[in-house]
Amino acid sequence: MTTDISNPNARRLLVLVATRKGAWLFHGDAQRRNWRVDGPHFLGHIINHLVLDPRDGHTLLAAAKTGHLGPTIFRSTDLGQTWEEAKQPPAFAPPVAGMEARAVDHTFWLAPGPADEPGVWYAGTSPQGLFRSGDGGVSWAPFSCINDDAQYRKWMGSVQDGTPDGPKLHSIIVDPRDSKHLYFAMSGGGVHESLDGGATFAPLVEGMEVVESFDPAEIAFHDPHCVRLCPSNPDRLYQQNHCGIYRLDRPSDRWVRIGNAMPKAVGDIGFPMVVHPRNADTAWVFPMDGTRVWPRTSPEGRPAVYGTRDGGASWQRFDGGLPQSQAWWTVKRQAMTADRQDSVGLYFGTTSGELWASRDEGREWECIARHLPEIYAVEAAELE
Repeated sequence: MTTDISNPNARRLLVLVATRKGAWLFHGDAQRRNWRVDGPHFLGHIINHLVLDPRDGHTLLAAAKTGHLGPTIFRSTDLGQTWEEAKQPPAFAPPVAGMEARAVDHTFWLAPGPADEPGVWYAGTSPQGLFRSGDGGVSWAPFSCINDDAQYRKWMGSVQDGTPDGPKLHSIIVDPRDSKHLYFAMSGGGVHESLDGGATFAPLVEGMEVVESFDPAEIAFHDPHCVRLCPSNPDRLYQQNHCGIYRLDRPSDRWVRIGNAMPKAVGDIGFPMVVHPRNADTAWVFPMDGTRVWPRTSPEGRPAVYGTRDGGASWQRFDGGLPQSQAWWTVKRQAMTADRQDSVGLYFGTTSGELWASRDEGREWECIARHLPEIYAVEAAELE
């Protein structure tokens, strides 16, 4: 393999793609110009999330829903050459008295724990549940009290409520400075924070809007789509919400709507949120048509990424190389990500099965895969 002379520190890239009918691994060279495809893995299975453990660089976890096994987790310790099913996938405990019984429909979100807890993973499910593994994803148990807390169950709504594919707990975040400081979000049910390692959580929804005619004081009406913490400044979080784009700068507890600076014809409704690995003022979103009946397509069939370099005070359209008309797809909340190269690479997968990449922070795009199943999640990782 050739060396990237312009960036001697560049590493090989791995882009992990989870879809409605399996998973694919795209291996890229250091220049991010040539890609080798590995897959499909789990052909025919619904894969909601595929994540590489950044702490060891070779362990993969896949959140799967299979026709004969139902919801489960698969684990590979050799970059996908072989897989084993979790011995104890996420499952709700028997309900306490007076509580509605629930069953995990699928695991939606996987999050590695902190560097000093190498075997810890967290998982969010549909319907909303929070789970933890202490053995690298082999076995899972309910985490914290929220799964069966009466107030949280009220905020979660019934198992029939929520998004078209079911309500979800997502955006599980561990503060890199303090493993006891945790966040998660629920769609619906708001954003929540713990300062005591998950023993207790509290809502964090001040300043967030809800759908017109609903009461923002009712946590159940809050619908965060994706929450991201800035790696370069863990006191800043960005959020793509059902009702716009927001930013939170701690210690404040109030979210500020920064999507109002987006072009009015495009709006600030979408699902994914991506932040720069080294610049807390830089972030990207992928808007969708959120007007009228919520068609969940690119506005006017003209897809584009929008980026900010000033914390949301202004936004710039990036559509170089993207279709200029009749492209009626969108990008789901987990299906957009960034690498950590000097010139940050961006990647997104579409509901029509296309995988797009940019080597220059969104200015120009190229399609590196077509005709995949509907893409649910995209992650990027660097390999030694």
